[in-house]
Amino acid sequence: MATKRPVGDAVDRRIHQLDTIAAVLPMERRDELAELLTDQDVETLRHLVNGGMGENTLRALTSDLAYLQAWSLVATGRSLPWPAPEALLLKFVAHHLWQPEQRDIDSHHGMPAEVEQSLRDQRFLRSSGPHAPDTVRRRLASWSTLTKWRGLSGVFSSPALKSAIRLAVRATPRPRKRKSAKAVTGDVLAKLLATCSNDSLRDIRDRAILMVAFASGGRRRSEIAGLRREQLTAEPAIAVENGPALPSLAIHLGRTKTSGADHDEVVYLTGRPVEALNAWLAAAKIDTGSIFRKVDRWGNLSRRPLDPKAVNDIVKQRAALAELDPAEFSAHGLRSGYLTEAANRGIPLPEAMEQSRHRSVQQASSYYNNATRRSGRATRML
Repeated sequence: MATKRPVGDAVDRRIHQLDTIAAVLPMERRDELAELLTDQDVETLRHLVNGGMGENTLRALTSDLAYLQAWSLVATGRSLPWPAPEALLLKFVAHHLWQPEQRDIDSHHGMPAEVEQSLRDQRFLRSSGPHAPDTVRRRLASWSTLTKWRGLSGVFSSPALKSAIRLAVRATPRPRKRKSAKAVTGDVLAKLLATCSNDSLRDIRDRAILMVAFASGGRRRSEIAGLRREQLTAEPAIAVENGPALPSLAIHLGRTKTSGADHDEVVYLTGRPVEALNAWLAAAKIDTGSIFRKVDRWGNLSRRPLDPKAVNDIVKQRAALAELDPAEFSAHGLRSGYLTEAANRGIPLPEAMEQSRHRSVQQASSYYNNATRRSGRATRML
């Protein structure tokens, strides 16, 4: 189906406008965004930036908006209408939550072939098969949020839409996959750290990243990559029996994914993680700005912060060096690993949550339950 594209002058204008908020948008696709988004879309994004919306949230909203616009242009020949009618929302669900078995019987079931191919050509679709239900829910939530920011009311809570999603998910059950197949617990972390010698700047950096990310409660990779020297505050040393006092450090996270807009989240490091971080800061001679930065093959330090994806790559690289399967570990494994290790050591859940900053007891406790189920009394009834 043919799609309507904006004329050159309008695209150039939107490229210029997007440049003004480049710091918080996926600008590697700036030109594509300028073609897909309307003037009102760009103005809404600028309004969200000025309103102080978190960078990661805004990037996710922009990514979802770009996908929705691309889908609408191909599927209907028009840009997204605001507010969207219920029929269009139901069409979106039908195009993305479909049954592979039914597709084999009915070629018209699910997303039409020409729509799917166009989205693939534009690099919006990569995997085959229907979308994950969580992805569909997230994109609908983004659609709803952007509708509200335009001062409009949508029908995203309509019974028909909720029923369509529920029935589609029930018809095609999908096992939930963890972000990291295995948790980076204390024993795994020790193996990763053993691959970090003091021979190179990169080794010193990676040791600090692994220890800080784990010990600070399993920080998200975006939080580690974005950490700045100004967020660190030295605390009084912690006295211990029969040994030297342990160095202590506070990390001011500011607003996080789960905190309020005006809430400054703080976590603490004690002992070896502080020493590893101080060793990196001294070796890299970092007194201000981004803490964790790229180190090239010649050992030169960049001024720019690491990309969050690089934190994930570091975990996988260290897993490979430790002769573990890199496919089984990711940066999120440090987050799940922290809570799993806390459960293994008998640390009370509320105490662990103070450090991990989880807001949901249900989510945090799932790691505890997974850690104790195998050896618990419920598995030894006979």
